[in-house]
Amino acid sequence: HPRPCCPRMDHSQLPWATHSTFLIFFCLTANLLSFPGNIIGSGIFISPKGVLEHAGSVGLALIIWVLGGGVAALGSLCYAELGVTIPKSGGDYSYVTEIFGGLAGFLLLWSAVLIMYPTSLAVIALTFSNYVLQPVFPNCIPPYNASRILSMVCLLLLTWVNSSSVRWATRIQDIFTAGKLLALALIIILLKLFQSVVCSLNFNAFNFWMTPSVGHLALAFLQGSFAFSGWNFLNYVTEELVDPRRNLPRAIFISIPLVTFVYTFTNIAYFTAMSPQELLSSNAVAVTFGEKLLGYFSWVMPVSVALSTFGGINGYLFTSSRLCFSGAREGHLPSLLAMIHVKHCTPIPALLVCCMATLVIMLVGDTYTLINYVSFINYLCYGVTIIGLIVLRCKKPKIFRPIKVNLLIPITYLAFWAFLLIFSLYSEPIVCGVGLIIILTGVPVFFLGVYWRNKPKSVNRLIGKPVLWCLAALLVVLCLQGSARPLNPQR
Repeated sequence: HPRPCCPRMDHSQLPWATHSTFLIFFCLTANLLSFPGNIIGSGIFISPKGVLEHAGSVGLALIIWVLGGGVAALGSLCYAELGVTIPKSGGDYSYVTEIFGGLAGFLLLWSAVLIMYPTSLAVIALTFSNYVLQPVFPNCIPPYNASRILSMVCLLLLTWVNSSSVRWATRIQDIFTAGKLLALALIIILLKLFQSVVCSLNFNAFNFWMTPSVGHLALAFLQGSFAFSGWNFLNYVTEELVDPRRNLPRAIFISIPLVTFVYTFTNIAYFTAMSPQELLSSNAVAVTFGEKLLGYFSWVMPVSVALSTFGGINGYLFTSSRLCFSGAREGHLPSLLAMIHVKHCTPIPALLVCCMATLVIMLVGDTYTLINYVSFINYLCYGVTIIGLIVLRCKKPKIFRPIKVNLLIPITYLAFWAFLLIFSLYSEPIVCGVGLIIILTGVPVFFLGVYWRNKPKSVNRLIGKPVLWCLAALLVVLCLQGSARPLNPQR
C-alpha cells in the first residue's frame, strides 16, 4: 500500500519488477484479506437476533442473509465503476461531491463523521470488551465501568498503531482477518458434527411464530445490513491500491461471496444449537452457542469474537480517518485534518478526531439505540451514491471508464434501496426520522463553515491557532490534492 500523498513509485523500476505474477498475487492477497476483514466484525454476533426477530422464521432469516450478500455485491460492483472512474480516496463522499456538488458531499461527510463511523466504532469496541470480560464474569453481565475502560484502551491502542504506520495497520487487519475466519470456521465445523439437527431444519425452517409484514422484512434487511457494512471499504483507499482497475473487481468477486457463505452457515450453526426462542432471548449469541456445544471449551467463543471485533475496530479507524482526510482536502473540514506526519505519512489529526468522537459516544450512553440510525443513514448514502453513477453516465457519457457495469445492476440496487428506505421509515418513523434530522443539521453548518469564505480576520486567527499548535506538537504538514509531496502551509 503506497503511503497517501507521498510520491508514487514506478513499479517497473523496482528490482523485482520482472516477477509481475508474484506482485499481482501479493497485492490481490492483501486486498482480499483486508476487504472481508473490514466487513466481518461484530455484526455477525449481533445482527442474527434482530434479523430473526423481524423475519418470523428460521428459513426466511437465512434467505435474508443470502439476499443481503447479493445486494452488497451489486452495490460493490457499482462502487467499483465509480472507484476507477473517479480515482480519489474518500469513497462515496468523493463521488457525491464530484457529481452533485459541495452541499451534497458535505451532508454525506457530516453524517459519516458525526454519527456513522463513531457510533459503529463504539458498538464494535463495546462488543469487544464485553466478550473479553465474559469469561471473567461468567454468571453476570460485565461491569459497566470495566467494559468502558477496556473499550477505550483498545481504541487508543489501535489509534496509536494507525498513527505510527500504515504497514502495521494493514498487517493487523490481515492477521485478525485470518483469526476471525478461523473462529467462524470452528462454528461451521461444529455444524457438520450435528448434521442430524440440520436435517430437522428442513422440516421446521418455515414454521412462522408470527406473520412478518413488509415493514418487518425491511427492518430485517436493515438489521442484516449492519453485519455487511464495510463492503465499500476499498473505495476509501483507491489511491493507495496497486492497480485498482484489476484488483478492485477481483477483491469484490471473491470476498463478497466468501463473506455471504460464512454468514449464512454461521447462522445455520446457531440454529442447530439453539431454538429460535433461545436465540431471541440471548444477549450474546456466540457465548450461548459455545455453552451449548463446547462445554469446558466454551471460552473459545468469547475470545474468537474479541479477535473479530479487534480487527473490525482497526478497519473502521483506517477508513474513517481517510474519509476525514479526504473531506479536509476538499475544503469541507478544517485544513488541520488534511495534515499528515512528516515521517510516517499517516493522517494523525484525522485519526485523533475519529478516536475522540468515538470516546464521547461511549461515555454519553447506550450506543445500541443508534444502530438503527446508522443502518438507515448508511443505506441512504449508498443509494445517493449509486444514483450519482447513473447521473454521471448522463452528464459525461464519453468519460473513460475502465470498469463499466450493466445499467440493470444499479437499477436493481436502487429498486431494493427504495423498498428498504420507504418501509423502514413507515415501520420506524421516529428512529429513521431522527437520522434524517441529523443529516439536515449539516445544512447551516455548511453555509457557515464552508460557503461563507470571507470571514473576519479575528475568526481566521482563532481558527489558525490550533493549526499552528498541531504543526509543532504532532509534526504534521499539509498535504493538498494532487501534490507530489507534503506541503508546508507556512510557505
